[in-house]
Amino acid sequence: MYMIKDMPKLERPRERLLAYGAQSLSNYELVAIILRIGSRHESVIELSKRVVNELNALADLREKTVNELTRIKGIGKTKAITLIAALELGKRVLLTKDDKVQFNSPKAVFELLHYDLKDLKQEVLIALYLDLKTNLIAKKEIFRGSLSQSLVHPREVFKYAVKYSAYQVILVHNHPSGDPYPSKQDIQLTEAMKKAGKLLQINILDHIIIGNNCYLSINEFEQK
Repeated sequence: MYMIKDMPKLERPRERLLAYGAQSLSNYELVAIILRIGSRHESVIELSKRVVNELNALADLREKTVNELTRIKGIGKTKAITLIAALELGKRVLLTKDDKVQFNSPKAVFELLHYDLKDLKQEVLIALYLDLKTNLIAKKEIFRGSLSQSLVHPREVFKYAVKYSAYQVILVHNHPSGDPYPSKQDIQLTEAMKKAGKLLQINILDHIIIGNNCYLSINEFEQK
């Protein structure tokens, strides 16, 4: 078993991070630093490589529960909890990096959420609740599954808008196919939400669809 202590110093993940920065490390090296130690039968490097290789995509880690992670040989509850905590902290840092996140363009929405949504296997609808100046008040996952006007009820969106005293809302969802072009159901859902928003005097500012490293604003799409 090839242990970290057997590696040349500048090939060890921690030393490489110190020398070259975190961005220079591979995915498995970053996982190795988080896990810290391996198992009785393999080093943390070997374990981390296997964890990464067992995923279809690195983004799959976001959806893993403690129970699912502990099914991977060599990952106990402590390691699983540590991984999930590290992922959650990363999400929160992205969300609050400037204390106030302002959404004055579709691109700003894409930059915040594309890592969360781009590799998911099913559609997820997220609502961003904003104040008058388009500063983010709260972010909520509203629905997971196949989006349609009949399945996603406006009350699920607007109950949080009322709770947070939001002035306006941006809807965001992903297309697992990677193509952000809106479907008929996407357009119908957007119109239904806008009508409900007018009654409550809460503006649906836009509906952004995120694909594979790309996005589309339904507002901009309808103006063409």
